[in-house]
Amino acid sequence: MSRVTRIRPTLADPVQLVATGFGAGLAPRAPGTVGSLVALVPAWLLLDLPLWIRAAVVAALFAAGVLICGESAKRLATHDHPSVVFDEIVGLLAATLVLQGNPLWLVPAFLLFRLFDIWKPWPIRDVDHRLAGGLGIMLDDLMAGAYAALGLVALRFVPALVAQ
Repeated sequence: MSRVTRIRPTLADPVQLVATGFGAGLAPRAPGTVGSLVALVPAWLLLDLPLWIRAAVVAALFAAGVLICGESAKRLATHDHPSVVFDEIVGLLAATLVLQGNPLWLVPAFLLFRLFDIWKPWPIRDVDHRLAGGLGIMLDDLMAGAYAALGLVALRFVPALVAQ
């Protein structure tokens, strides 16, 4: 049994409570996907706000996540424990920065974010493996969010191309 599966965060610890997305990361299967699902609620609530406010929220959560996820990694004695999903929450929120108004776009945002977060195309995989601590935990998901955002922008052009 690996060390990752033996050490479990406790929700009595405020750092672990936030790092696990208020317990979402303790899901027995696909905790990153569950954490990303949790992110859909704040993403939907933020959707109608101006871009600068949403970007400020993502930036503040990213900065907090560097500290929270870094401390969580120390307490769990492992880099990017599967139960730590705060990074997925921020990554999905970053992906939705290109959206506005229509909540139906949250579905492809979720799917694209999960695709890039799991697949980790270059340079996401390099960042994930080379950067330690909270910055490394958070940055690969922010990059997956950026790739998902690019995918969402590209999807907006598909109906125009089909109509021609």
